[in-house]
Amino acid sequence: MGEPLNLRDFRVVSRRQVADAIEEFTMQALDDAPLSPFTPGAHVTIRTPSGAMRRYSLVNDGTDPQTYVLAIKHEAGSRGGSQSMHDGAPFGTVLAVGEPESDFSLVSASRYLLIAGGIGITPIQAMARHLAAQGTPFDLIYCTRTVSQTAYLDDIRALPGKITIHHDEGQPGNFFDFWDWLETPSAAHIYCCGPAPLMDEIKALSGHWPEGRVHFEDFKSTDVVRPDDEPFQVTLAKTGQVIDVPADRTILESLREAGLPTVSSCESGTCGTCRCGLVDGDVDHRDMVLRDDQKADYIMICVSRALRGDIVLDL
Repeated sequence: MGEPLNLRDFRVVSRRQVADAIEEFTMQALDDAPLSPFTPGAHVTIRTPSGAMRRYSLVNDGTDPQTYVLAIKHEAGSRGGSQSMHDGAPFGTVLAVGEPESDFSLVSASRYLLIAGGIGITPIQAMARHLAAQGTPFDLIYCTRTVSQTAYLDDIRALPGKITIHHDEGQPGNFFDFWDWLETPSAAHIYCCGPAPLMDEIKALSGHWPEGRVHFEDFKSTDVVRPDDEPFQVTLAKTGQVIDVPADRTILESLREAGLPTVSSCESGTCGTCRCGLVDGDVDHRDMVLRDDQKADYIMICVSRALRGDIVLDL
């Protein structure tokens, strides 16, 4: 497998509800070493109580942080991340946390258009607060289903600039019309984070904007499991142990649930940490890391699985 993350132990020092099914967690390092600063839009990787590695956006100011603050939505059908944090990380829980990272940083611009959907407000509101403190012009569009599901609603309303908050009440025809904002390209840079349908819509409507002007944050870059997936078995070549991989679980999750040590980071097929040697078997490669000339010898066990039959891993 790949190299493990550089993790530090943090304690949950407070929790508070910021919307229906959304809780804010404040994490404080157990050691006395200073925390790494970070820019708006940054995230950290956390080993959740279930053992799953998950990335969550930081919502507090990162100039001289004393804590890391993040908001987590309890997702229906959670695969061990958000449910584990909500149910298994009360006050006082110690969790391993990685260094802040960012692929969603603000670039220099004269103006910004910030677009958030649901829990996607976490990096967006950090950007909005930063821009407000600098006196930089921005507009913010925040779409949710209902008022009760709108995290940081009062904080967002208190921001300067043009703030648009839209609730669709779960009605398919009550969507927000972004075309008036995107029809004519401007000097603004667009930053968007939210569920896949929202980001797909913004990508489609902004296709005529100059390249590099529209930015997206998406932690779910590939389907981990799919409706037509089949169960299979993995044999560990070094011990002969056979692991059953159900249709709705990944190899990584199955190894973890069998009590075997695993190393992972993104668990979405984008980082390469969980790379394993492949001894035998046909693989459905779903990662975004391996080159074509590597796919006969390696597999990313967080997303890829048997294409047909069973497989043997160099573990």
